[in-house]
Amino acid sequence: MLTPEELTAVAVKALDSKKGKDIKVLFTRDQTTLADYFVLCTGTSTTQVRALADAVEEAMSLRGEEPHHIEGHRGGEWTLLDYSAVVIHVFTEEARDFYSLERLWSDAAPVDLETFLN
Repeated sequence: MLTPEELTAVAVKALDSKKGKDIKVLFTRDQTTLADYFVLCTGTSTTQVRALADAVEEAMSLRGEEPHHIEGHRGGEWTLLDYSAVVIHVFTEEARDFYSLERLWSDAAPVDLETFLN
C-alpha cells in the first residue's frame, strides 16, 4: 500500500506524462478528512480529460492501487478519481473555472510539483 505522498507522485507523473495542463497539488489534510491531497489538472478537450484519467488509473493499478470511487468518468467535462488519501480532479478548462476548487480550498497549502516529479 502506497503512502499518500507516493500516491500523489504516481498521479502527478501520470498526468504530466500525458501533457496535463496547470497541474496543482493542494495539501488538504489540515482542512478536511476527505483526503490528504487534492490533485487538480486541466485537459484541453474531453478526449484528453479521459486520457488523463485513464493514465492515472493505469499507473495506480500497476502499483496495486484501485480507486475507491470514480465520478464523471468517461463523461467528458470532468473526472474525479478517489484514492482515499488522494483525490484527483481532471477538468476541461471551462469545468475547472466553473468548479473553482482552488478558490474553494484556498486554505489548503499548495505543494511544489517538483516534490512529486523527482
